[in-house]
Amino acid sequence: MTFTPDDIAPRAADYERMRKHLHAHPELGFEEAETAALVARELAALGLVPETGIGLTGVVAVIEGRAGHGNRAVGLRADMDALPITEANGFAHASKLPGKMHGCGHDGHTVMLLAAARLLVGARDRFAGRVVLVFQPGEEGHAGARAMIEDGVLHRFGIDEIYALHNWPALEPGRVALNPARMMAGIDRFSLKLTGTGGHGGHPHQANDPMIPASLLVQALQSIVAKNVSPFDEAVVSLNRLESGDRGALSVVPETVLMEGMTKWYAPEVRELLERRIAEQVDGLARAFGMTHELSHQRLYPPTINTAPEAERLACAAEKVLGPGCVDRSIRPSMGSEDFAFFLEKRPGAYFRLGQGRPEAFLHSPHYDFNDAVTGHGAAVLAQVALDALNGEGRA
Repeated sequence: MTFTPDDIAPRAADYERMRKHLHAHPELGFEEAETAALVARELAALGLVPETGIGLTGVVAVIEGRAGHGNRAVGLRADMDALPITEANGFAHASKLPGKMHGCGHDGHTVMLLAAARLLVGARDRFAGRVVLVFQPGEEGHAGARAMIEDGVLHRFGIDEIYALHNWPALEPGRVALNPARMMAGIDRFSLKLTGTGGHGGHPHQANDPMIPASLLVQALQSIVAKNVSPFDEAVVSLNRLESGDRGALSVVPETVLMEGMTKWYAPEVRELLERRIAEQVDGLARAFGMTHELSHQRLYPPTINTAPEAERLACAAEKVLGPGCVDRSIRPSMGSEDFAFFLEKRPGAYFRLGQGRPEAFLHSPHYDFNDAVTGHGAAVLAQVALDALNGEGRA
């Protein structure tokens, strides 16, 4: 059996209305109460029994295949949360909540998985085993996948392998892109408080200005990747906050400087190297200038690493649905990050990009909007890979 994007046509208008409703009413990570309620209602309308509150605001439902045939379970995951962005679009379904926006397409991901659920419910006599629908909260920096895992989602529902997608504005509709291994980088955060001695700007010799070592540190941190990381490894050190002083205090030497940044990496030994070199540079400059410092590292997401057999199964499923030649199987790994990585640490599976063809507004842009024309593409590919996995098809 092969699903097609046109299989959702009878409900396409409903899915578009649903998606636009979600877009207009975005909810941030672990606040997705209304989104989860909508998902639960739609799943119940399909005759399923949704379980809510998994990973705080996550929703899970199981589609049972042919009774008495097979006990494998395949997970399909969609993220539900929005971003803390003020939307710049002026269309009717723009966010009604200032400072909150579906700027990454999770509204579309949610609806695509609901549409895939309908396809699979209608085909439950065509597969043995179970499809586990995982509607995940808090992907955007909240590690919602980890929260669901800690709440037992993998063990409680017996998930053996798992798949997910992300819409990709730079990829044309009708195309899929993935890699048999590395998809997205790991990410960590570091925070620094550098403390000197404040004073009068007209008497700098009586103070110990932390702005000077802070400015040197900005440059020094950029040497880590260039001079300490092998050119055959991927790594990023990036600063996103540098704060000190008071705009109205013209003649005041500040006492403290606050700095924050992130590191990106694939190899665990590179992660360790980045942490060590940041600490050494901070400590060295603080000592050289007579400063005290407080440095902390927060480990966030591991790298998103596909397993090769499941990536090939996904690619084969996409080609069935969207046609020969629609899949790029060897894209360059991204230095972006994604918490689906936590699922792939525990189970085999694959994460893929789905073309949506709106490159003028990339992910996390205040001008972004999901392309409803590709809802059927994503729904059919998700349904197909679950069907093929449970029927033992498509894997290399």
